[in-house]
Amino acid sequence: MNDTTPVNVTRTWEVSLYGSYGEGRSASVYLGKRTVTLSGGRDACGQLLPMTATVDGQPVPAAQVVELLEWAKADGSVTLLGEERTVPTIGKARAARLHRLMGCLGLSNPDHYGSARRAVGREVFSLASLTEQEAREVWAYLCRTFPQARQLAP
Repeated sequence: MNDTTPVNVTRTWEVSLYGSYGEGRSASVYLGKRTVTLSGGRDACGQLLPMTATVDGQPVPAAQVVELLEWAKADGSVTLLGEERTVPTIGKARAARLHRLMGCLGLSNPDHYGSARRAVGREVFSLASLTEQEAREVWAYLCRTFPQARQLAP
């Protein structure tokens, strides 16, 4: 089973802010627009990542963005501009280790990608693009296919 659940999420909003200088709707004054971004999620091991935030591209405490969003929801407008969801991958260093282990098992380089494809059920053009869960599935597949793989450190 492939885990494609997004674990890192970045959302960007445009907020229009209003303030008041008296009673009633006519006492409302437009203060301007801001672009705010919040990012957070989990790393490949499931540990929470620190929340990061920006206002108009400048880093700020996450609480400040939350405050602006709440203010805009109450006295202005909030428009979601975009949302990006990503799954962390194992990266080049871990992929290189996996390539070396596959080489030790006697697999030629094209067979590395074929083995990964069979293990995860999708085309794999780079081992670095595997998620943590997919890399574990590839290793389990190798251990089932090549009993000597258990003697190698994953």
